Amino acid sequence: MVNKLVPAAAATLALFLTQALPAAACGGLIAPNGAIRLERATTLVAWHDGVERYMTSFSYNGEASSFGWIVPLPAVPEKVEEGGGWTLQRLFRETHPQPAILDLAFAGHAQAATADVLLQVQVRALDITVLRGSGQGVLDWAASNGFAVDAETRAHVLQYAKGSPVFMAAKYNAERAAKQRLIFGDGAPVLITMKIPHPWVPFEVLAAGQQVQADLYLLSDKPVNTSEWRALIGASGVGTTVQGAEGFSLEFQEKMTDNLYRDLSTDKNMSWVRRDSWLTYLTLNAPDDKVTYDLSVTPMGVVKVAPFGTKPMAIVDGTAAATEPLDAPTAPMGTAMTLLVLGIVIGAAVWILKPRNA
Repeated sequence: MVNKLVPAAAATLALFLTQALPAAACGGLIAPNGAIRLERATTLVAWHDGVERYMTSFSYNGEASSFGWIVPLPAVPEKVEEGGGWTLQRLFRETHPQPAILDLAFAGHAQAATADVLLQVQVRALDITVLRGSGQGVLDWAASNGFAVDAETRAHVLQYAKGSPVFMAAKYNAERAAKQRLIFGDGAPVLITMKIPHPWVPFEVLAAGQQVQADLYLLSDKPVNTSEWRALIGASGVGTTVQGAEGFSLEFQEKMTDNLYRDLSTDKNMSWVRRDSWLTYLTLNAPDDKVTYDLSVTPMGVVKVAPFGTKPMAIVDGTAAATEPLDAPTAPMGTAMTLLVLGIVIGAAVWILKPRNA
């Protein structure tokens, strides 16, 4: 029997996984009788001009010959393929510098009780299937294909299906892993390409009865921030927490460097990486009962969360069809600090030049 892995954010976010380094947005990995446990998830999301590329990987431990996972998607993928072999490790190194050593129409109404198979591919030791259907239809398909779905996973799938009828299911093929001499416990980076109006990453699926630890890397056209006012004045969001998401903080941000661009764009299936992107790193460390949301990014570049099961694009757009997300002009990053320094300099000059009585 194959158990479930309900990961979050696997391979996208053109605003926006991993063998030996920490991972992000990827979901609860559990095998029969809890024999397999998710250690950490890592996700890269890149979004540009209506296209999201979502890459995810996870590390796990335990002993089981067969297990799998199911992850919700905001749209039908145009492509599912193997992600870059070193991309996630390279992003970890970029965002964790070492000390120098002297140097779609979503489900808004009832769906059919069956799930349609839209795509089937192999990524290393994973057999991946993209499905579209009602939550119950996806669960029925999973049960008939060897997934041991527990009560928590069942509830997750049914809730997520209220927002989108598209899911991706992956099954670990132990026989193929042995032939490829893959090390048990290491994840295979999966890259998904989708067309969606806003970036979207499922995070609630990471909550699996334990502390949730995840890393999220975003590649975006503009700097990402945690509040609209910071974005408006060009103040950095580094060191701040995402509103409504305990333990979820923005830790690092930079304009794409020449070295990073060369390393990422030359990796397998990663030629789409843009030279003018911004890299943002967010990390999550919170109790599972606090991770009850999914994530999107507004046109202003502000990270926004909403209760899981919310229609993916509604996190930004809201529920009313006429609602338009705020897309006000934002100041270049560093503007706030520049103005502050300028104000101090002007103030000091005025004080120095102020006429004084003899």
